[in-house]
Amino acid sequence: MDPIITSAGLRAVPELSYLTAINVARYRAIMKFVYTEYQRLKYWLRPEEVYEGVMAWGVLEAYTLDQCLSDLENLKGWGNLASRHDGGRALSVEEYMRKKSQYLLTPYAIEIERMLESLEKVKGYGGSLETTYFDSITICIQEIRNKVMEFEPGEALRNWEKLYEAFKTMHENAADFIASIHSIQAEEMMATEGFLALKDSLVNYLQHFVKSLQRSAYRIEGLLQRVGNGLRDAYLEKVLADEQAKPRLEEGKSREELRLELQQGWNNLKRWFVGDDLELSELTLLERATKEAIAKVVRSAVRLQERRRGGVSRRNDLETLGRRFAGLTDMEEAHKLAAYVFGLFPSRHLQGIDDRSTERTDASTWEEPPNVRLIRTRSRKRSTRSSSEPMRSHTASREAFREQLLIQLEEERAFVDKMKRLGKVEIAELPRLRTQERMRLLQWIGRCTAAASRSFVTADGNRISLIIPGEDEEDAVLHSDDGQLIMPNYRIEVAGGEAASG
Repeated sequence: MDPIITSAGLRAVPELSYLTAINVARYRAIMKFVYTEYQRLKYWLRPEEVYEGVMAWGVLEAYTLDQCLSDLENLKGWGNLASRHDGGRALSVEEYMRKKSQYLLTPYAIEIERMLESLEKVKGYGGSLETTYFDSITICIQEIRNKVMEFEPGEALRNWEKLYEAFKTMHENAADFIASIHSIQAEEMMATEGFLALKDSLVNYLQHFVKSLQRSAYRIEGLLQRVGNGLRDAYLEKVLADEQAKPRLEEGKSREELRLELQQGWNNLKRWFVGDDLELSELTLLERATKEAIAKVVRSAVRLQERRRGGVSRRNDLETLGRRFAGLTDMEEAHKLAAYVFGLFPSRHLQGIDDRSTERTDASTWEEPPNVRLIRTRSRKRSTRSSSEPMRSHTASREAFREQLLIQLEEERAFVDKMKRLGKVEIAELPRLRTQERMRLLQWIGRCTAAASRSFVTADGNRISLIIPGEDEEDAVLHSDDGQLIMPNYRIEVAGGEAASG
């Protein structure tokens, strides 16, 4: 939840003074003992009890009761302790009038000691990628949609606490786990041979989280989009009423401050799952970061395996294999040899100019044109040049690329005009499309589904909008020159001019 910044929130914090004082060991020992007794439900302590408890640890030498009394008063002055007069054990008026006090931890000091206790246990980023939180969030949002007006007193607050605690814990654990993968300790561990034994389980763990993220989190996104402003405000008002119905012995936050915090919390939840027009959702960024982590783990494992095989040369084996292929005259025999040779090892992918002539999934690689890639020499020896070479001119290639780009823009413009004439049209109502038109339509659908507004604007100023069908609607068939595609019956609208900018 975003903090509310006020001038009071920017004040100095004297309660932290004992952590940097000269006698920091004495102050830390006293605060540690008083906090330990607080956890045992013993709140008010006499100076003698504090002194005896600290001395029992054996960490302070030549420490006296007078010094302990002085330290307790200093902690009281900094706001870490509160005191009251202790007259219960007095046996005379003089003893009663003598200054005797009992000390109690203040709320600030309790939170400081909790923080220090947590810091002592920190060994790394920690965190985890748990998917059970998505189920809890889904159940809570479904309750909001189905029975928000039927909540009993206190039920709305319990729903909100469960919802926001699951959301907060899921976000913090995921952020910590992703950060741990990019830490220096993880980099060093990924460079050791023992990482190969951990690689498979780590990749499976990350892949399982990505699958659950795609299955559950995007369902939460759809549920949040169906919670309108009226339903949201009614729900938050019930949570606010339950919060204010709690009996409090101390002065709490005002009604407006609580309402603002609840609204900010809901906005944080919706922005994390849905995003807005300016930024991608945190859900999308987490999915991208998890996939990058998988790629990083795989790359590290590949480097380790290549390091193992680094000293082995396979030049002779490859030359022998090349002569075998060169001596064959029958293509079928070449296929069989390739199956025997390359089917025994993992495939290696060589980068090239990927210029596919067809999108058919049943097309063989032997029917595709070869990919061309220029290979540079790895030799560090510089070759001597007798004369300077003239500067190469790329004018022809630039012009060819420019002509190709203009043709693509003209085809896109023609398709936009065609869709604009059709108006708001469903997939089932579309006429038969050419292959390029089918590819462009699928590209539009992909861009719209990735945007929170379910729309985008083309370079010519036309707005492409997409309406996703309901779960109970039947799928449609998209007809094109290269086949038929069964897909959801999306509704697409192309608008230009004022309709696009408005």
